[in-house]
Amino acid sequence: MWQSYLNGLLVAFGLIMAIGTQNAFVLAQSLRREHHLPVAAFCVVCDALLVAAGVFGLATLLAQNPVLLSVARWGGAVFLLWYGTQALRRAFSASSLEQSAGHTARSLKAVMLSALAVTLLNPHVYLDTVLLIGSLGAQQSVPGAYVVGAASASLLWFFTLALGAAWLAPWLARPNTWRLLDLLVAVMMFTVAVQLIVSG
Repeated sequence: MWQSYLNGLLVAFGLIMAIGTQNAFVLAQSLRREHHLPVAAFCVVCDALLVAAGVFGLATLLAQNPVLLSVARWGGAVFLLWYGTQALRRAFSASSLEQSAGHTARSLKAVMLSALAVTLLNPHVYLDTVLLIGSLGAQQSVPGAYVVGAASASLLWFFTLALGAAWLAPWLARPNTWRLLDLLVAVMMFTVAVQLIVSG
């Protein structure tokens, strides 16, 4: 059982730590201190459910239905282009991490809907979390322990990211720092979107 748990923990850590759209979103919300803890919790729950779904059968279903992956790929590309454009606009605006008169905090509902889109409209979540992590988990002696291990990695990572970034926010709350972050987020979103488009 512990071996399966450890395998899930290590495999999930290896994939989740790569800077992707979900990590960039959690980081941005954490630096803004804009509902960052609910966003982190949501990402943990989503990862746990997707890994469990992959371990217990969804990985096989997706592998046999390329149409579903194609729909996810194009939907994800459109969303990433839109999100990247928003980040690019912020990068060239006068906004900073400080909430100013010209920047109103978004509601919890709006932020959580964005988190849902960033998580579920990203095809890499299905390729990595469901197919790769899920198919490896299905081969474990105790698949349930593997799922718990992967969920533990997600819990540790996202809450470390959320709390660590929020703690650093007072030192990073400079307009130029935030512009640079938004610019990097935009470049990353556009890069992933282009990769998704050309891979088709």
